[in-house]
Amino acid sequence: MRHAPVTPNGDLIRWVEIPGEGPARVYLHGLGASSPVYWSAAAAHPQLTGRRSLLLDLLGFGISDRPTDFAYTLEDHADAVAAALTAASVTGAEVIGHSMGGTVAIHLAARHPHLVSQLVLVDATLDPAPPLPVPGSSAIHTFTEEEFLTHAWQRTRERVGPFWWSTMRLAGREALYRSAKNQARSSTPTPRELLLELPVPRTYLHPAADAPTDSKQLSDAGVTLTAIPDSGHNIMFDNPEAFAHATAAALTGAPA
Repeated sequence: MRHAPVTPNGDLIRWVEIPGEGPARVYLHGLGASSPVYWSAAAAHPQLTGRRSLLLDLLGFGISDRPTDFAYTLEDHADAVAAALTAASVTGAEVIGHSMGGTVAIHLAARHPHLVSQLVLVDATLDPAPPLPVPGSSAIHTFTEEEFLTHAWQRTRERVGPFWWSTMRLAGREALYRSAKNQARSSTPTPRELLLELPVPRTYLHPAADAPTDSKQLSDAGVTLTAIPDSGHNIMFDNPEAFAHATAAALTGAPA
């Protein structure tokens, strides 16, 4: 396990690193997750091995520190990741981000372009959340911070179920709430707007039954859309073979 200070107070982002050759690959997890848990099997897949790979936990989550005085905006997360990658001597990384991690990856590429050479977004969040929670949403953002910290986190535990809670419980509650709230209200420009303008190769993986909103807009901007069959939001768990094949095709030019 490796680490780097990423705030003026010295709060640490930590990651598990797999040695390899060539440009680094950086894996970013979604809300309430942890990269060593969500990405280790994917990074070890025969189609994706051989590269230096950093399975990085965002500040406030997993094995990273959980400061309570951090705002946890999408931009803050991206800047913290940038500080960690700089400390790890990473430039021109191939960044693979799931859900909120994909949203952070977009901001990372927009704010620190020298750090990112390619993006693979795995069912990433591109737009502000609808007024009412969608099925499967944690709905954390519908509470006030005081409500969530005092009692609503227990309702969230019941709502998300034991699989998601197994890593969500590792997050700082302030980190979990503020990250969910900031993801829901999005950013200005929005992640979608940033993605449309990025000059790097961009691939968006999505469940075959759930294409992203305004797919044509993304395609027209040069974003490669790849539908993954037999999968839900956690594509890398639901169909690991198809995920690895699609990601290898995006990053290495392997036959699609």
